[in-house]
Amino acid sequence: MVSRLLRTKSIDRLVAETEVENHKLRRTLTSWDLIAIGIGCIIGVGIFVLPGVQAAANAGPGIILSFAIAGVACACNALCYAELAAMIPVSGSAYAYGYATLGEFFAWIIGWDLILQYMVAAIMVSSGWSAYFVNLLKTSGINIPQVLAASPWDKEPGLFNLPAATIVLIITWLLVRGIKESARANLAIVIIKIGVILLFIAAAVWHLDPRKWRPFMPFGFKGVLKASAVVFLAYVGFDAVSTAAEEAKKPQRDIPIGIIGSLGIATVLYMAVSAIMTGVVPYLELGVADPVAKVLNTLKMPWASAIISIGALAGITSVLLVLILSQPRILFSMSRDRLLPPALSRIHKKYRTPYLSTLLTGGIVSVAAALTPLEVSAELCSMGALFAFIIVGTSVIVLRYLKPNIPRPFRVPLSPFIPALSVLLCGYLILALSLMTQIRFLVWLAIGIAIYFSYGYRKSSLSVEEKPDCR
Repeated sequence: MVSRLLRTKSIDRLVAETEVENHKLRRTLTSWDLIAIGIGCIIGVGIFVLPGVQAAANAGPGIILSFAIAGVACACNALCYAELAAMIPVSGSAYAYGYATLGEFFAWIIGWDLILQYMVAAIMVSSGWSAYFVNLLKTSGINIPQVLAASPWDKEPGLFNLPAATIVLIITWLLVRGIKESARANLAIVIIKIGVILLFIAAAVWHLDPRKWRPFMPFGFKGVLKASAVVFLAYVGFDAVSTAAEEAKKPQRDIPIGIIGSLGIATVLYMAVSAIMTGVVPYLELGVADPVAKVLNTLKMPWASAIISIGALAGITSVLLVLILSQPRILFSMSRDRLLPPALSRIHKKYRTPYLSTLLTGGIVSVAAALTPLEVSAELCSMGALFAFIIVGTSVIVLRYLKPNIPRPFRVPLSPFIPALSVLLCGYLILALSLMTQIRFLVWLAIGIAIYFSYGYRKSSLSVEEKPDCR
């Protein structure tokens, strides 16, 4: 039984299955599209909130260094993703890599974990989008009734959150229409988002006072490290690039460019915003929910509220689009392997998108977003991402040992040191999460294991192929 749980799919087979007509996705994405997808999921509300909050609480002006450390930690894993994505250019991200290296059971665990990560994140982000959208309308004199703008379990309850459900359905419709159309929409939103951030930098940099950076680490280096563990979560999202590998024109080249390029741009922007915030306003005054607005209000710039609303709304929209883009491709890959019902891997005849898995994802997220309070914990999303990162780092090490001669269009430098470092850093951050989050994650995994043994273990394509030999 153990040997069946650890059965793997060859890389050649994984790649060959992408060319089967009924399961073939359209390859239309360029490296710029993939960089935009990465930025779309990485840079969200976090850039408008985390630098100020963590500067006041833990790091002071050393928050600049915190983002650099977190960026290096993510870069270790991004390099691992890049190597595997170039070798195995298929949908499914860490799920597919696990199937090729660690075996079917571990692949299922990773896939089930990614379902949690993307689904919960999409529910949370759509609720946040609703809050910013309602606030933006209020500034224009338009009020949405509370009964239609909040869930029954919010602090100020309503009937259901109509804006959250609506934006999910709009994005779902866009994603069913086609990956290229979705990528163009995401690129437009990312341009707006980065434009807003650059406008903030250009407006505030002239008022920067280096004397406010002293002392640079008022809470010591320990505080800088603590802040880096928190702001690490702001980088989670670059892995979404790998879920679109099967739709990239030149995946062996473009996927590494998309992953590393988006992470590099995000790191530079995070550090620049952190430097300006702490150089304009004393760090102890930045512990508010809207530190960017605090900076602009200090500089007496009346357009602060509008720019924050537009930037945050654009940021959340692009994050939500990429999350709902990524989730169906995990379901698609698992269904194609028959670990989930085969209907979920059907491709639309005209648009060549996994439309049934996209509609299922959009439907669940839409209903949950309408009824779930905004205070849903973000730690479950982080737990899922960190767990997947550990699997990816481990997969690189395993493949280098078991299959050293496989062509690798991109190679992680200093292997196995960097993959091992990535695994250790992610493990440390998991231990830093609350016990309740760890328990909830284990409960989710237990449900997934039960589904696997009741369905996937018997129905998977590898299991079906083995049956004649068992008679």
